[in-house]
Formats: sequence, C-alpha cells, structure tokens
Amino acid sequence: MNTIWFPDLSSSTAPKYQILTDALRDAVQSGQLEEGEKLPPVREVAYQLGITPGTVARAYSKLVDTGTLEAVVGRGTFVASPTAAQPNAMRLDNPIEIDATPHNSDTEVYRVNMVSPHLPSVGQDKLIRQLLAEVAQDPPSGVMHYPTRTSSKPARDAAAHWLSRAPIGPISAENIVLANGGQSAIILVLQSILRGRRPTILVEELAYPGFRRAAELLRVDVVEVAMDEDGIIPEDLEAKARAHEAQVFCTSPEVHNPTCGFTPEPRRREIVSVCRRLNLEILEDDCYRTSSAEAVSYRRLAPERTWFVASISKTLTPALRLGFIVAPHDQTSRLRRAAEQSFFGIATPLSDLCAKLLAHPQLDELTTEIKIQTNSYVEAAVNALGRYDLKWRKDGLFLWLALPEGWRANAFCMAAEAEGVQIRSAEDYMGRNAPAKHAVRLAVNAGVSLASFQNALTRLAALLDNPPEHIGV
Repeated sequence: MNTIWFPDLSSSTAPKYQILTDALRDAVQSGQLEEGEKLPPVREVAYQLGITPGTVARAYSKLVDTGTLEAVVGRGTFVASPTAAQPNAMRLDNPIEIDATPHNSDTEVYRVNMVSPHLPSVGQDKLIRQLLAEVAQDPPSGVMHYPTRTSSKPARDAAAHWLSRAPIGPISAENIVLANGGQSAIILVLQSILRGRRPTILVEELAYPGFRRAAELLRVDVVEVAMDEDGIIPEDLEAKARAHEAQVFCTSPEVHNPTCGFTPEPRRREIVSVCRRLNLEILEDDCYRTSSAEAVSYRRLAPERTWFVASISKTLTPALRLGFIVAPHDQTSRLRRAAEQSFFGIATPLSDLCAKLLAHPQLDELTTEIKIQTNSYVEAAVNALGRYDLKWRKDGLFLWLALPEGWRANAFCMAAEAEGVQIRSAEDYMGRNAPAKHAVRLAVNAGVSLASFQNALTRLAALLDNPPEHIGV
C-alpha cells in the first residue's frame, strides 16, 4: 500500500481530520492514489499518524460524501471512479423501512395514528443508512469490546456540538453522559439523585407519562403540582415539596408535554428560588423543542442543581434511541457511574454512528427542512381545528385540544378511533386520583401524506361539532 500521501499533521494548525481529508483528495487528484485502490483500515491510519480512529473515519466519510472515495460494506474503502458522483446511491434509495403507510407517500390512507409524533423523512433516513454502512464497514470502536469512556469520546464531542445551540451554558464532552433515549436518561437521573427507602418526586399536574413510569419502576412516590398558564405555580411547588419532603422536581418548561405550554423566565427564576431554599433538584426535560429556546434554561439559571435531558427523537428520528444528560457540575462522575453500572454505556456501533451523525455537515440543512415540513402539518391542524380551544406551537409536534361541552376525553378518543384516528386522552398525563380533564393531545404524523392528515382532521372536526346524543348537552 502506497502511504506517501500520509500528511505531516504538525505542519498546519487546521483540524487534523481536515488535513487528512485534503491530503487524501490531493493524492487522488495527482494520481498517487489510483481509481479502485483500497485505502488502509481506519485503525491502521490512526496508528501510523498518532490520531484517533474517529478523526480518520471523519476524513474518510467526508470524501465518501463527495464521491472521491467509495465505501463498500464488508470490503473496505476504495478510490472511486470519476463517474461515481453519488456512491451507494442505488442501495440507499431502496426503501428498507416497514410501516403501515410508506413514509411521505402520496397515497391517501384512511387510518391515521396521532398518538405519537412521526417526523417527515427529508433525507435524514438516507444519511443514517449511509453512516450505518460506514460504521459496519470499519467501526472506529470495533465490535468486540465493552463500551468505554475513551470509545464514547467522539460521540460525546459530537453531542456537545449538537447541544451547543441550547441555552444551557458552555459544555464539553466531559459534561455529557449518553443514554438510550430520553426515557433512559430520565431513569438514570432519578437513579443518581434519589435516596432513602421511599423518596418523592414532584411533577406538573399534567405531565409526560414517562416521569410516572420511571417513578413506578424505581418505587418512588409521585406528587402533582398545580399549574396555571405560565406553568408550575411556585407557591404550590413549595407547599408540596415541604409536605412530602420531595427530592426532585421534574418539568418540561420550554415546550410542555402535553399542553404545548411555556414557562417564561420570571416564573423560572421564582421556581429556582424555591428549589434553592428547599434544596430541591431540577430534572429539566428538553426533548420536545424543535426550534430555538425562548427563555434561558434551568441549567443556566441553577447549574448546581439542574439535570438537563435531551434527545434526537423529536428532531431527527426516534429509532436510534439516543439521549443526552448534562449533570450539575460536581455530579457528572456520579451520573456516569450510574450509567456504567446500569448498562456499561451505549453500544459502540451506536456511539460511532452518533459521532458521525451529530457532526455531519448536512445536519443543519436536514433539521431545517424537517421543521418546515412539520410546520405545514401544524398549520393544517390549526386551520381545521382552530375554532376550538386549541393550543399549539409553531414547529411543534403535538397540539392540545380542550373538548367542547358534551364530550369527555375517553369517549371522544373512542369515537375518533371509530373514525380511523387514534389520539391520546388527557388521562394519560394525569395522576390516578386527579379530577378528569376533558382534553386530548394530537400528535403530528408526517409519515402519512398531508392530504391524509388533513382528511383525518376533518373527521375530528365533524365529531367535535356533533357529539352523540347520549352525551350531548
């Protein structure tokens, strides 16, 4: 193998992956590397140059993206032919997802599931499959070893870059622990914080069901705190925290699930004051925001007690089950131990994929297009149901509908399902003994055509206008 193209990494201040990328491109253009020639494995190049495998993999990936190199699963990486402008295009264009409705299909369907959000496929699926092929061909972390902090470092670096757009203050890879999705992250945080035989956590009176599921799994008591239009009421938070000796307050302040509510900064500062007086930890769930934050996070306001959780499920895909936790400054090692003792760390192929995906140059363009397409579905819902008591967010993934007089939540959900539309009742977000709320949550389903989604909304509107006689007013 001709290694004359190996660059001198000390000759430039540019990033090492960029120096290697430029050297490989120059070698191909000059003929030092000929068409069809096989490049050495990532680990060999990394060893020869004294750099990490992830750096080499990133350089290879960039040149595969531009068609300079070609990655062949099971064989290696080769110099592509001049006509190979889109390597692996035929393979990546083949649909491999299995679903009741083809993604972004123009085919009209009657049954539409609005229980959980379904993101549009705008190219992130092809990118993920391409990167999966690269990882399968030459995994930087290998496939025969337990995950380690060293092997996850490139993924955590990429995650730090991904999270840099959130108003949580400066972070690095050392501040981040990776989890198997947002729900796994919540469980890890509670495992790290809670102490005693029967601890108590506080949640919003309408809250993400995953908080209660995590509490049930960990044998933890859950107490609901009253809300108003600005979120948690500080006085009730303090009263409930004192009465139950609560240890953690769980909240989604930026995009509240399920009501689409938002907690403004002045209210957040009041809540932080309560938490500091009572030494109450804050679990900040930021898994539902798809656009820029409107207020400074609890992580920024109270970094000494806030555990920040995020994931890619509502921005790229829920399939990868990739979540992130940023612990209070002096609690990262405690959180890391909880993860390592629970599952050793996320699988090394997923870690390698994360490192490639979250630092990929196409990502900003893809996430922008996802927001644009998602917003068209939100607009359709507002147009169809806006004359009712509807709460929604631009670029949001769900809407909160307070039912008109004559409808109860469970009855409406059953009637909607009979019309081919599945939605969630307010009861899914409430404590067992809480008084019933006559409301439902509708999730954006961009996996069906916009026409099918609009048709389903029209059927819901007809139900709202015509409650059955036996429950009518």
